[in-house]
Amino acid sequence: MGGGPAKEVLLIILPLPRPDALISRLQSHHPNLEIRFSQPPDSSSSSPTSPTDLYKDVTVLVTFSSLPPPSSAPLLDLLQLFSAGSNHISDTPLYRDTDITIATASGIHGPQIAEWAIMTSLVHSHKYKALYELQKAHRWGKKPAGEDPGEGENFRDVRDMVGARLGVLGYGSIGRQVARVGSAMGMEVVAFTAGRRDTEESKRDKGWVVPGTGDVEGRVPGEWWSGLDKGSLRRFLARDLDVLLVSVPLTEDTRGFLGKEEFEVLAKGSGEGRGGRKPFVVNIARGPIINQEELVEKLKDGTLGGAALDVTDPEPLPEDSELWDLKNVIVTPHVSGVGQAYTERAFELLDEQLRRREKGEKLLNVVQRKRGY
Repeated sequence: MGGGPAKEVLLIILPLPRPDALISRLQSHHPNLEIRFSQPPDSSSSSPTSPTDLYKDVTVLVTFSSLPPPSSAPLLDLLQLFSAGSNHISDTPLYRDTDITIATASGIHGPQIAEWAIMTSLVHSHKYKALYELQKAHRWGKKPAGEDPGEGENFRDVRDMVGARLGVLGYGSIGRQVARVGSAMGMEVVAFTAGRRDTEESKRDKGWVVPGTGDVEGRVPGEWWSGLDKGSLRRFLARDLDVLLVSVPLTEDTRGFLGKEEFEVLAKGSGEGRGGRKPFVVNIARGPIINQEELVEKLKDGTLGGAALDVTDPEPLPEDSELWDLKNVIVTPHVSGVGQAYTERAFELLDEQLRRREKGEKLLNVVQRKRGY
C-alpha cells in the first residue's frame, strides 16, 4: 500500500574527499533527497566508468565524467556535470543514445578564468617575462640591449589597456566576466555569439551567475556580431581588436574555427595601424578550436603579438612543441578555472538546480545535444 512520490536518489561522484559541509547544507535544503557520495575508481575526473551497481536507483547523477551504461541507470533523469562543457562525454552512450537531461556547471568558472585571462594579457603587455628575468639575474634592468636578460627591452613603450579593444569570441558566462573586468580597465568590448542578439531579452545571460559578476543584462559590449560561418567570423575579427578572447564551446562548427586566414584578418584589422598593439590571442576554451600549427606560424612571423594558452591541441602539450619556447607565448596546463571556490560554487549551482527541479521550473545550463552545448 505505497503512496507518496518515489524516493529521489542523488549520487555524487567526484575525485576529491567527501565535502561533508557542502553535502550537509545541500541535505538541509532538500530533506527528502537521499544523497550518496563516491569517488571514481582511480580518483580521477577522467575516469569514464564506475561500478554499475552504484546507479541502479539513482535519479540524479553529479559528476565530471564517471558515467554508467544507460542500462545500469534505469531511473536516471538528470545528469549534472561539474564541468563548463559537455564535449568530453559527447561520444558516450548516455549522451548519444538517451534523452536524459544533461546540464553543465557553466557560470561557476567566470571569476577565476577572467582573472587568468586579464593576468596573462597584462603579463604580455607589461613585458613581465623580461622583468622577471632581470629580477632573477639581480639586475635593475637599465642596461643596453644584449647586456642583460631583458635584452634591452624598452619599458617606456608599455601601453595600458585604456581604449584597447577586447573581442570576446563567445559571449557566455566566462566571456561576460572577462568583458566586465576589461571594461572596468577602460577597454572597449566587442562581442561575438553564434546567434543574433538584437533585443534586450536576447542579450541577457539566462544561466547561473556568481553574484556580483558577469554582464547579466548584456550592456557591456559596444558592438555585437554573430554567426557560425567564416565570413561572419572574419567580419568580427576585422573590428580593430587588440585582444581576442576565445571562449566558445568546442562543436563541429567551431573545430578549427581560427586558422591562418583568420589571424591575418585579425592582424590587418588590429590597432597596430593606429599606433597600437599587434593582436594578442587568449584561449581558455578548447585547443582544437584553433589550428595550432598555423597559430605557431603566425606567432613566429610577427602577424600576432602573442598568445596565452590554457588549452592546447593535444593535451598535455608535447614536450617538443615550439609553443613552450616562444617568447611571446604563455602556456599553462588547463588550470585557469581551478581554484578554492570551484567546488563550493558548483554545489551552489547544484542546490539551485535541485530547487528548480522540485518546483517544476526550467533548469539551468541544459545541453542541447544537436547544438553541441
